[in-house]
Amino acid sequence: MADVYKTETITRAEVDSLDGVTVLDFGTNWCGHCRSAEPHIERALAEYPQINHIKVEDGPGRPLGRSYRVKLWPTLVFVRLGQELARVVRPTDAKVVGDAAAQATNPLSD
Repeated sequence: MADVYKTETITRAEVDSLDGVTVLDFGTNWCGHCRSAEPHIERALAEYPQINHIKVEDGPGRPLGRSYRVKLWPTLVFVRLGQELARVVRPTDAKVVGDAAAQATNPLSD
């Protein structure tokens, strides 16, 4: 794996203050769906270097994931200044992630 899911290192208040587009990638290191989606996510996000990618280990009782109502892994939530711009759940190809990234970075999507 290129990067690992880390126990929450950022709070919802901190996420809400991030000005650039950020994708919160909720999952776990042992999740098969997460591992199989990783190359698609990495390939798609390589086209959008301006997007900050934060991998957040999720699970029961984890406040950040609960605040975004994450139920399945991986779930990618694209945000800017606390506003959700796009969401992808269990991507199986790079196109769906790329489409969400394009939507999130489109200045007309505000």
